[in-house]
Amino acid sequence: MENLLQTIIEPLVDFKDDIRITKEDHDKSITYHISVHPDDMGKVIGKQGRIAKAIRTIVTGANKSDKKVFVEID
Repeated sequence: MENLLQTIIEPLVDFKDDIRITKEDHDKSITYHISVHPDDMGKVIGKQGRIAKAIRTIVTGANKSDKKVFVEID
């Protein structure tokens, strides 16, 4: 899943080396934390959060486990 997030986010940002994706595994959920350069934050979130919502939708659809998936953009 981290590779999928990386593939989605890389074309959106200018500072590709500053992309950090971490995973927190809980009992009933998985949380992915995405960290990007401050100048790229708006590009990843998008106008009115449209890009962020699309990323969350794709990750939720690609989830093969029974756990709920959350994506947080820091």
